[in-house]
Amino acid sequence: MTRELKFKRRPPMSGEVKSVVLFLHGYGADGDDLLGLADPLAPHMPDTAFIAPDAPEKCAGNPFGFQWFPIPWLDGSSDEEASEGAFQAVRDIDAFVDQVLAQEGITADKLMVFGFSQGAMLALRALPLRDVPVAGIVSSSGRLLDPDSFADTVLSKPPVLLIHGDQDEMVPPGHFNEAGQALEKAGFEAYGHVMEGTGHGISPDGLSVALAFMAQRLGIALDVPE
Repeated sequence: MTRELKFKRRPPMSGEVKSVVLFLHGYGADGDDLLGLADPLAPHMPDTAFIAPDAPEKCAGNPFGFQWFPIPWLDGSSDEEASEGAFQAVRDIDAFVDQVLAQEGITADKLMVFGFSQGAMLALRALPLRDVPVAGIVSSSGRLLDPDSFADTVLSKPPVLLIHGDQDEMVPPGHFNEAGQALEKAGFEAYGHVMEGTGHGISPDGLSVALAFMAQRLGIALDVPE
């Protein structure tokens, strides 16, 4: 059984949906936290709709935000609760992706998933379990939930961009290298960008790299200054 996700949507500037960016927020945040990225991205992606669901659970560590699954060292939950929560969240996201594809009238190759922190962890877990690959995954400040067994479970291999701040204390940057190595070992087309001097967040250079990656995979021509 999956849980229904509440979400907000920014329509494409052109009025015609040719592609979609699905944002998955981090622990203790909500969909609005990432939907604001549509402001700088939309002018370059005029035929793209932006969708950002709220995670289905109130956050134990922040009652004003949401969580995809509990995190033991932040909220005192057990490892079993965290594992079960992550498994359920993967199912929720898988069902929501089906919903988005149907509602927006697009195919999987026109869907880009952009996750931050806990949302990035789930993007890297949920999307490779689907039979048909999406256009790509942008994983910002995340990690692989199961790096050792990851290669044995994937069904599809969408291209992945990993971006991570070198000063991230919440999700240490060592996870950036770990994820990149595991993805390459599993046969993924993986790219990486380190945001220098950046903590647990997304810097302007990181967003620019993400835009270029998404545009290329979605077949969007970017205006290049002469």
